[in-house]
Amino acid sequence: MTTAVNPAPTFPPPLRRSPGATRHVRYALTPLVLVAAFGLGTIGGLPAQAQTTPAMAAAWTRQAQDWIDQQLQSTEPGALPLRPEIEVGSLDSRLRLAPCTRIEPYLPAGTRLWGRTRIGMRCTEGPSPWNVFLPIHVRVWGPAWTVRQPVMAGTALTEADVELVEVDWTESITPLLARTEDWLGTEAARNLLPGQVLRQGMVRAPQVFTAGTQVRVLVRGQGFTLTASGAALTHGHLGQTARVRMPNRKVLTGTVRDAETVEIAL
Repeated sequence: MTTAVNPAPTFPPPLRRSPGATRHVRYALTPLVLVAAFGLGTIGGLPAQAQTTPAMAAAWTRQAQDWIDQQLQSTEPGALPLRPEIEVGSLDSRLRLAPCTRIEPYLPAGTRLWGRTRIGMRCTEGPSPWNVFLPIHVRVWGPAWTVRQPVMAGTALTEADVELVEVDWTESITPLLARTEDWLGTEAARNLLPGQVLRQGMVRAPQVFTAGTQVRVLVRGQGFTLTASGAALTHGHLGQTARVRMPNRKVLTGTVRDAETVEIAL
């Protein structure tokens, strides 16, 4: 069974960027980009005159820096080398924020720093409390395996069929198959075209027997093991489930262990 993304050995730089990747990059993930938009917002839904001083802006910068640093440090040790970039939207230029000595950035419920999203900013220390939302587009660039040449459905994937390039992981909600062991030795679940990024659902475990094949059924329980023979009712893919009809006509479902064995754990 294939698994998706994250822990893997560090890939050797540099990586070739996938076609069209360069035009997507706008701004690096830095607090200065966020702070550039901090001077705009709403107060209770009404416009207010800006009275922000350079000292206040500097304080907001430090607070934003601390918050963003904490978010980036949450990456699990050993994770793949990812490079986040962010495109910041704009607020209504007719609106202004009231003076505020402390701004608290936060992620609204149900959102994360991934793809098209938003962050919240609220004044926690000031004469008039306020809360605004700023649209952002977070792109996360990292290594991924892309198809190098056409691969027909049912064909086993080899290292010659793919290449490692840098892509935006947020382009699809389907997890990437970023580790070699996630796809090497599997077979294409459908026809694959050059330039496609390997993701879950695009590959499957190799087929080791076909429906109608006589297979050994291995039943394991606490303190005992039983074996019997049966006819496979479905094709058998390594590590996946298959249905087998026993001589007494009973149908059992187990896990395909090899080209001859279906295991049932009790």
